[in-house]
Amino acid sequence: MMAPMTEKSSVPPADSALAGPSAGPSAAPSHPASRGRVALADAMELLASMRFAISLLVVICITAVIGTVVKQNEPLNNYVNQFGPFWAELFGRMSLYTVYSAWWFLLMMAFLVVSTSLCVARHTPKILRDFRNYKESVREQSLQAFRLKGLGYLHMGPEASLQQLNNWLSAHGWRARAQVRNTGVMIGAKKGAAHKVGYLAAHSAIVLICLGGLFDGDLLVRVVMWAQGKSIYQGSDLNLMAPENRLGPGNPSFRGNLFVPEGNRSAAALLNMPTGVVLQELPFEVELKKFKVEYYETGMPKLFASDIVIHDRDTGATLAATVKVNEPVTYRGLTLYQSSFEDGGSELQLRMRNLSGNDEVDLTGKIGGAIQMGQGDAKSTLEFSDLRVINVENLGGAAGGEAAEAAGAGAGGASAAATDVRRVDLVGRLEQHLGAGVSVGAKKSLRNVGPSFSYKIRDASGQAREYNNYMLPLELEGQRVFLLGVRESPSEGFRYLRVPVDAQDSMDAWLSMRRALADPAQRSRAARRYAEAAAPSDNARTREQLEATSLRVLTLFAGAEGLQVNTPQQGASIGGLPALSDFVEKEVPQAERPRVSEVLLRILNGSLFELYKQAQQQQGQPVPEPGPKTQAFMTQAVLSLSDAMFYPSPMVLQLKDFKQVQASVFQVTRAPGRTLVYAGAVLLIIGVFAMLYIRERRLWIWLESAPGRSEQTRVRMAMSSNRDTPDLPTEFEALKRQLLHEEA
Repeated sequence: MMAPMTEKSSVPPADSALAGPSAGPSAAPSHPASRGRVALADAMELLASMRFAISLLVVICITAVIGTVVKQNEPLNNYVNQFGPFWAELFGRMSLYTVYSAWWFLLMMAFLVVSTSLCVARHTPKILRDFRNYKESVREQSLQAFRLKGLGYLHMGPEASLQQLNNWLSAHGWRARAQVRNTGVMIGAKKGAAHKVGYLAAHSAIVLICLGGLFDGDLLVRVVMWAQGKSIYQGSDLNLMAPENRLGPGNPSFRGNLFVPEGNRSAAALLNMPTGVVLQELPFEVELKKFKVEYYETGMPKLFASDIVIHDRDTGATLAATVKVNEPVTYRGLTLYQSSFEDGGSELQLRMRNLSGNDEVDLTGKIGGAIQMGQGDAKSTLEFSDLRVINVENLGGAAGGEAAEAAGAGAGGASAAATDVRRVDLVGRLEQHLGAGVSVGAKKSLRNVGPSFSYKIRDASGQAREYNNYMLPLELEGQRVFLLGVRESPSEGFRYLRVPVDAQDSMDAWLSMRRALADPAQRSRAARRYAEAAAPSDNARTREQLEATSLRVLTLFAGAEGLQVNTPQQGASIGGLPALSDFVEKEVPQAERPRVSEVLLRILNGSLFELYKQAQQQQGQPVPEPGPKTQAFMTQAVLSLSDAMFYPSPMVLQLKDFKQVQASVFQVTRAPGRTLVYAGAVLLIIGVFAMLYIRERRLWIWLESAPGRSEQTRVRMAMSSNRDTPDLPTEFEALKRQLLHEEA
């Protein structure tokens, strides 16, 4: 509401001079105290400057990008595999693996809080003064210097004109103040002053969000640990954690993981620190009644939920609740989020099957447990890692590995030689011996292929390989196969050995072939039978030569004979098709290699078929007859036997049965800074909206008696805005039409 001023005021001069004589350039202060005050003033000026705050924001954003690209809080071995030993160590010293808890990142956040707070403190008084200032003291002559200006008349006296303008401005949202002068009245009006609120709101939001981030990080955890004399636990066995590695339930801020198997309780969360872990005790116990997973038709999970009971350790009260993804539960200031789920100690019924002998042992294992095997230098540990009941794979258009593509479909025929693998290139090196279990094709067909389990075999030196075996066979390229996976490190993908199934949907037939191939007597018997079947009955010399060649081929394929020259040598193949390839390259001239390769493959195929028949006879199974099914089985069996030479374990574990036990992983947080962050987010929205969508406009109107016109008022107008937008002149023209009766 405009309140006309009745007092008279003089027009302020255009310029003002400094009182006193000119002193010229000032001399630098020489007193140490004066120099200290100047240095402190300069430092405060730098901290409170906008350029310093913007520079900090840019550096923090770059750091956040690094923290997003580089996975945080991973095991050190993962970084060594990714970057190499030198860079992994260098990045670790720079705390790039724990960016958001690094001391230099927290220091930047603290400086940003100080800088932005000083900015707000320095500009707030000025903004508040500007709120109360209508600038009605400007000279009437200065209105001529504005770009948006106008001159006109009102057909009424100055008093009536002032009252009319007062009413109109108030009705249209303008706040105004009038200054009565000797020659007329100056009205200063403004609209959209909330624009300046946006500045204060946006900068205050940065302060609140940064403070909330500092409170909810591990800064308070470090302070509490320092105050209570706690230390970080760097071991691997959490059962050995001492009291100095445990924090009490009164910790004001933390974020940790709570692991709870089905049917069990847990009352301590694990806090991940840059160099280890700390155990955070909770004021209550969480009991997991049931973990539930719902799946789509494709087998992909669509819902994770945990039915829990919270047992208060102080009062004994209980609270039943269900924790879902994005639906947390809060109790006594602590919030439980459904983070993930893991195996909670499922029981496994296994059969250990020797690849070279007839030894088979039934085992009982538990996920997370281990079994000691062997003695002395041959001592190893069998560690059970994981059980996955659901495995969704893309079986549409699956392509085989290199060997399977090369094998393709062999030539047809009713003889034993019809099941050969002549399309395998022996001369070319087979670099990739074990391929992917399911290769992704252009056509997608997602399907649940059943359970799988993972285990590790760790030798006496502590080195381990990880294995992943499927419980049920999969149908790939028309052939049902078991998948036996292996990898050297967690950073690699599994490479799978494909084992064809027999008529009983088991790997017994292939396994009997593998064991027979490892037996010299069995190889010799198969070579003799092949020679008797393939050589003319009346030519003993040819039969003897063919038998010797067959035995040599089987021996090379079984990895039981090295090369004739420089054996064993570095890089020499240990068996399978690559061993035959090495033999051809070392012993056969270049021009003869294609023909010799084809002959050797025919002999290998026929000899393996005889080995297959005698292995089936020994198992009491019917003798296989040549045909399409036998051909398909033998094609995959030859490739699988070749790849098995590079399978690093002498035995195979088959999953016979299991009892699944699920476990939920909850993220437990006490976040005192959450309220600050929420308040900062609201202020940030308000501030951005005010700065972008609210324009501050100022309007000056000079009223004086019109010269030569009785009972009329001459009106001089001018307008300005903090943003010069294209519609501003249009708005000013509309104001002139509404306020003036006549334009000059």
